[in-house]
Amino acid sequence: MAALAAALAEALPRLHGADADPLVAELTTALTAALSRGELELDLDREAPAEVCAEAWPQEHRQALQRSVLCRDPDGPLALEGSRLQWRRWQRQRRQVIDALIDRASSLPPQAAAQPQDSLPLGPLPLGTRQREAVAAVLQHRLVLLEGGPGTGKTSTVAAMIAALQGREPGARIHLAAPTGKAAARLRSATGGAVPCTTLHRLLESRGERFARHRGRPLHLDLLVVDEVSMVDLNLIAALLEALPASCRLVLVGDPAQLPPIAPGSVLQELQQPEHRRRLGAAAITLDTTYRNAGAIAAVAAVLRRAIAAGPEAARQAPVTLIRPLLLQLEESDNLRWRPCSGQSLPADVVERLRAHQASLALRAERCLPGSAQGCRDLLAERDRLLVMAPQRQGRWGLEAIHRVLLGSRLEGELQDLPAGTPVLCRRNLPELGLANGDVGVLVGGPGPSARLLFGDGDGEGIWIHPGQLAGAAEPALALTVHKAQGSEAEEVIVLFPSGPHQDGRLLYTALTRARAGALLLTATADDPSGEADGNRNDIGDD
Repeated sequence: MAALAAALAEALPRLHGADADPLVAELTTALTAALSRGELELDLDREAPAEVCAEAWPQEHRQALQRSVLCRDPDGPLALEGSRLQWRRWQRQRRQVIDALIDRASSLPPQAAAQPQDSLPLGPLPLGTRQREAVAAVLQHRLVLLEGGPGTGKTSTVAAMIAALQGREPGARIHLAAPTGKAAARLRSATGGAVPCTTLHRLLESRGERFARHRGRPLHLDLLVVDEVSMVDLNLIAALLEALPASCRLVLVGDPAQLPPIAPGSVLQELQQPEHRRRLGAAAITLDTTYRNAGAIAAVAAVLRRAIAAGPEAARQAPVTLIRPLLLQLEESDNLRWRPCSGQSLPADVVERLRAHQASLALRAERCLPGSAQGCRDLLAERDRLLVMAPQRQGRWGLEAIHRVLLGSRLEGELQDLPAGTPVLCRRNLPELGLANGDVGVLVGGPGPSARLLFGDGDGEGIWIHPGQLAGAAEPALALTVHKAQGSEAEEVIVLFPSGPHQDGRLLYTALTRARAGALLLTATADDPSGEADGNRNDIGDD
C-alpha cells in the first residue's frame, strides 16, 4: 500500500494538470492506507492519521482540498462530504447503494397492510418485543436491517420472519445467503435446512469478477435473507441489488461490532450513520437481549462492543487494556480463561491441547469413508469442536508459527501429504467444485495419492474432492486468521492475541464471540520485549 500511495500522490496531480501540493499528497497517502483497513474515507473531524502532519491537521488540509482541482466535482478523484474525505468513485457508488437500500425500506410492498403483532404467525418459538417488531417489519417493508450481538436471537427472529411470510404468502420463494461458505453452512444448520441457503457468490452465479445474475437476468425471489452482512463489501452489495427484483423483500442481518469486509466499503458500518438510521426508521431493529453465550465472554464482549460503537479511535485502543479489569476478576468456573504470556514460543500446554485435537481428528478420519455417513458426521463435528485464531499470519503466534509447530516439515509438501485429519481451508470461490472461499474440509486417507478432502457442514453426506483439485487454492487450517474464522462457531476457541501494531478491538470481539461454550485468551505481557512489529501483517491486509 505504501508503494501505491506514493504512486497515486505523484500521478494524480500530473494527470489532472494540477500543481503538486504536499498536504493533498499526505491526504492521498492516508486515504490509500485506509484501504488496507477496508475503509473508504478519512474523517477530518477525528484524530490525525499517522500519514499526515499533525500541526496542519485538519484546517490546513481542508484549505488545501478546497484549492485543489483533485477535489472538484465532477472529475476530481477526491470528494469532501462534510468532514468525510472519500474517493469520488466509491462515494458515488456508496450513495447509490445506500439510497437504494433506504428506498426499499421506505416503500411498502404491494397490498402489505399493517398487521397487529399479536396476530403474527411467528412459529413455535417465543419472541421478545424487539424480535416481534422485526417480524412485523418484514411484512411491511421491502428491506429490514436486523442487528445484534451474539446470542441475541437473530437466527430465531429470521426463522419467525420466514414463518410469518409463509403464513401470509404460502408460495413465497425464499432464500438464505451469507458471504462465506462457513457462514452459509452455519446459517443453514441453524435454520433447519428447510430453506435453500448458499453463499452470495453462488446465488449471484459468480464468474470471476462478474456475475451471471443482474438486471437483465434477475433472481426470482420474494424474500432474501443475508446473514453476516458485516462481511459484505460495497461492490458485492451493489451486485446483489442489481440482481434483486424490486418486489423482493431483503433482510440484512449482522453485528456492526464485528470486523469489516476485507474488500473496501462496509455497508453495515455506513448504515450506522445517524441520518441513515433516521431514514430507515422502523425498518432497522437492534436486538440487545442476550439469550446465550452469557457469562464472562458476554461481559467482555459488551465492553468491547461499547468501545467499538464509540468510534474508530476508541475501536483501535488496546482492547486488552479495556477489558483488563474484567480479566483480573475471572474465576475458575467462568467460560472465559485468560493467560498473559511472555517469551517467543507457544505455551507448552496450549501446544499439547492442539496436538490432542490433531490426534482426535486423525482417529475419526480413519473411520470416515465415502458412504459412511456417521463416520463423516463425527469427523466434521470434531473439526468444529475447537477453533484456534490469531490476528496475524506471521509473528511468534501467527498462523505460520502454529502450523510449523504442529506439522513440521510436512508443511512444505503437497496437501495430499499432510497427516490424515488435517483441516484444509479453501481460499477461492470454486463453484465448479461446489466450494466457496472460506470452506474448511478435512483430509481423509493418505498421506499420498489416495488422500481425499471431505467438505460439508455435518448435516449431509458432504463433498469429496481430491487435494490436487485445490492446488494453489487451499492451505492447512489447524488455525485461522480472525477474518477467515468470521461466520464460524466452535464449542471451544483459543485466541492468540500478541502485542504489536494491530490491536484492533474488532479483532478480539469477533474472535471471542465465535465461542459457543468456552474460550481461552492468550495475550502478551506488558513487559514482554519480543516485538511483533517486524514484518507482521494483520489478516485484513494479508487475506
